[in-house]
Amino acid sequence: MQKKSIVLGSTGLIGKYLLSYLGKKDLSVIAITRRSINNLPKNVSTMIIDFDEFLDQGHLPDCEHIYICLGTTIRKAGSQASFKKVDLDYCLGFAKKARESGVTKISLVTSVGANADSKNFYLKTKGQLENKIKAMGFDSVNIFQPGLLLGNRDEIRPIEFLGQYGSFLLNMVLFGSLKKYRSIEASKVAYAMANSSNKNGINYFSYEDFI
Repeated sequence: MQKKSIVLGSTGLIGKYLLSYLGKKDLSVIAITRRSINNLPKNVSTMIIDFDEFLDQGHLPDCEHIYICLGTTIRKAGSQASFKKVDLDYCLGFAKKARESGVTKISLVTSVGANADSKNFYLKTKGQLENKIKAMGFDSVNIFQPGLLLGNRDEIRPIEFLGQYGSFLLNMVLFGSLKKYRSIEASKVAYAMANSSNKNGINYFSYEDFI
């Protein structure tokens, strides 16, 4: 029987690359999205839903692996509360639905520096997400912690757009333990995600694992 996987955040920078890579594998892939997606691989179907309604009463199909690439910024969300709803509440909600449906593997994108005890709201939220996901009882938990993501977005994030220009210079001075903070192409993070499904236990991936 062909294995099934779910991708949440499939229209984002990492998610769209992930669909492309998973589309080349012998898998049946379901992209959970709030809007239609064009030009999908033949083995990828969409599940178009309202997130709030689904998390209240919906059920995920029987699958083996869920990939969570969902994320926003405080600037785009408009407030810390709205940011937390997407990057913590939605991600946790779908992870719980996945466990209820029998999913045993989860791959999650957070951030370099994620720490539930951080004074930085963004990093604190990402750290809280990691801790709660790890406590859910998945057989395999793969946590991907990239730095600034490089690539062409469907939306324009001004700070990240400017940051990409300086990131190339910054990367040249980040060595040793600081190398993990280097910027990285989103396509490389997605490739690592697509090819890490056989790892059991709790696993972390950072810059060195993406290059």
